[in-house]
Amino acid sequence: MFPFVFPPAFAVTLGLVGGAIVARLVTREWHRINDELDRNERAAATDPKVLPTLRRDPRTGVWRPEPAARQHAER
Repeated sequence: MFPFVFPPAFAVTLGLVGGAIVARLVTREWHRINDELDRNERAAATDPKVLPTLRRDPRTGVWRPEPAARQHAER
């Protein structure tokens, strides 16, 4: 018996189809993960309770987060 040998055109076609399927699966997963990360990032950035209140330091002129004890007392 002779071993079954794929014709070269059939082997190339099979490889291209397999590569396209893998690329599609990777792309779909990539988009799913990025969408989930974007949703979480937007939710955290838009929540005003998470963002600190900034006050300008009169000595240096740099904007700094207000001390935590002072923030909670005002709210």
